[in-house]
Amino acid sequence: MIPSHEQIFVSSAEAKQRVDVFLAKKTGRLSRSRIQQLIESGHILVNGKACRPGDRVRNGDSIVLSEPAPESIEVEAEDIPLKILFEDEHLLVVDKPAGMVVHPGAGIHKGTLVNALLHHIENLSGIGGRVRPGVVHRLDRETSGCLVIAKDDRTHARLSSQFAGRKVQKFYLAMCNGRFAQDHGDIVKPIGRHPVHRQKMAVVDSGRAAKTAWWVIQEEPCWSLVTCRIFTGRTHQIRVHLNSIGHAILGDKVYGKSAAGYSRQMLHAWRLAFFHPATENWLEFEAELPDDFRESGADADAVVRARAKAGD
Repeated sequence: MIPSHEQIFVSSAEAKQRVDVFLAKKTGRLSRSRIQQLIESGHILVNGKACRPGDRVRNGDSIVLSEPAPESIEVEAEDIPLKILFEDEHLLVVDKPAGMVVHPGAGIHKGTLVNALLHHIENLSGIGGRVRPGVVHRLDRETSGCLVIAKDDRTHARLSSQFAGRKVQKFYLAMCNGRFAQDHGDIVKPIGRHPVHRQKMAVVDSGRAAKTAWWVIQEEPCWSLVTCRIFTGRTHQIRVHLNSIGHAILGDKVYGKSAAGYSRQMLHAWRLAFFHPATENWLEFEAELPDDFRESGADADAVVRARAKAGD
């Protein structure tokens, strides 16, 4: 694919906006975060000079935007079965099984969702680069559930914009340690890197704002099943937030006290809803309750109660 180049001029009515905001609106196909990536990599010049995302555009400015061709994808396609919840020419939504890594990395080159997608789909969005084609958002290896994949760059950019603008609805099911004192609540605590254990996240004053709403849908003597809605997308957000109030997710080897009896962290991306990037229709998807949740005691009617908590 040949790199694309575009020259954009700023009018007096468009002046005084941030460069990244202006270009995201002007192009209509690139998200603000993607614009910021291009600025940082030197692919956007204002009047022939490098700029910063927060710089303000002025009347008459000439902006040259160059999009590098996507890196050639060298990841091997593998015939791995996929549970597809929806698919059209723009995107697909899959129910990722627990234990599957989303994309290659850190010594993992086979058996990932991307390996499976490359076998199933002829073309994927190149925005994610060589090892993350089509990947708009991610789930932890041990987290199961709904994941949306983009087939083209325009779809990828528009989905990314919805995630960044918090227009996407994300609900999870989590089996947690202990019983809750209340049947619902909000956790509003900033999340950032742990000050000592840098591979972990933690609630820290210097972290980024994060909000998780939760509702109890099943209680047992030693554990509870809750549905969570996240309004932000911080790394390990639900795991960190629930642990911060004394209800670590069962089987969580990083944030829980003990993972005994569970093969993985009991967290499931149950429901995902967003506007279709092409048709603008509102779409809602659900990934059914996993077998290991049922085997661990999750009630078959839990999803019915979860739908009620989600506002159905």
